Amino acid sequence: MSDKAILEIGGEKYELPTYTGTENEKAIDISKLRGTTNGVITIDPGYKNTGACVSGITFLEGDKGILRYRGYSIEELAAKADFLEVAYLLIFGELPNQEEYDRFHSDIKKKSIVDEDVRKIIDAFPKTAHPMGVLSSLTSALTAFNPSSVNVDSEEDMYNSVVKILGKFPVLVAWTMRKKQGLPLDYGDTSLGYVENVLKMMFRQPHEEYVISPILSNALNKLLILHADHEQNCSTSTVRIVGSSHAGLFASLSAGISALWGPLHGGANQAVLEMLKAIQEDGGDTAKYMAKAKDKNDPFRLMGFGHRVYKNFDPRATIIKVAADEVLGDLGVDDPILDIAKGLEQEALNDPYFVDRKLYPNVDFYSGIIYRAMGIPTEMFTVMFALGRLPGWIAQWREMRLMKEPIGRPRQIYTGATERAFIPVEKR
Repeated sequence: MSDKAILEIGGEKYELPTYTGTENEKAIDISKLRGTTNGVITIDPGYKNTGACVSGITFLEGDKGILRYRGYSIEELAAKADFLEVAYLLIFGELPNQEEYDRFHSDIKKKSIVDEDVRKIIDAFPKTAHPMGVLSSLTSALTAFNPSSVNVDSEEDMYNSVVKILGKFPVLVAWTMRKKQGLPLDYGDTSLGYVENVLKMMFRQPHEEYVISPILSNALNKLLILHADHEQNCSTSTVRIVGSSHAGLFASLSAGISALWGPLHGGANQAVLEMLKAIQEDGGDTAKYMAKAKDKNDPFRLMGFGHRVYKNFDPRATIIKVAADEVLGDLGVDDPILDIAKGLEQEALNDPYFVDRKLYPNVDFYSGIIYRAMGIPTEMFTVMFALGRLPGWIAQWREMRLMKEPIGRPRQIYTGATERAFIPVEKR
């Protein structure tokens, strides 16, 4: 806490405390504004200028293209860490040593068995059900099989809940995809690493040995790390506000999955592929669609370019572009959709209109390309996003509960009718 901010309303002046974060972020504390000013509140649609919490998990500075987890740059983590190391870092605050890592991975494997009754639930869904709806429902259903609430003041209780959801969630992800494809549900192989096991659970065909591709495994590892947390976005703030009512971890995660589903959030990578398909169906002329994107009177939106937070470049896109090139080169995929994507990428990187406005391909653009090349169905893209974001959601939920944050309760300015008398139906 440092200087005071002075607010003047109707000739009255009020002093408000200010905060400075460890990265020199500034904030005015308005937590007591309503009581101090006899009912005055702030209006901030979408909470674009409102800090709902203080957090020590993720630092993001969009103007400079900076993203750090617990102080570690996303570039270094993506190059040197594996996903479980990053998950441990986000949730518990420090990178694990070898003993901690081995125990963490071992305990996750032990907790990966999903109750057989969950199969009955997934069998009840039609194949037409969207995978995000299925995943949200299955995650919520885990509450029924784990009815006891988490004692957040017990490190052991908290740890057991963390390894339980990290073990079961990849199974639910794989089952969601395999159900839609009519394939038998699989538990994978406990001899494999976390990411390698995800690939095997998703892609192993009956009566065939599944061979892990190091390039695909490396690309998926990077994608999951890049998506692991992103400060107070829509789904993360949803997890925190649902958890603030002391709803359980699984219920809060289910709410986060539903928030992620939207096309303006986690559904953006699916929207990229749907856009590419539409361009293909219209003849595949990328120049035509780049011109449409530049025409302010044209309703067409170029999905996967630019970012709401990153104003110069998306550091995650810079990292994953290399992995996308490696995956396409390794698989030798002959896919007109991906050809259109590469065409759009090159035009955007060289067109002054896009370069001047810093409308570069973002992480959603490249992740969609990689997932399609890997053979993951378009409607599963956001599910893969959820798999990556899982440790971030857990970390944010855990932090919120340990800090004993009050229940979320936004205010409003009422603009409806003023008081009026009830009129009997025969006189209306």
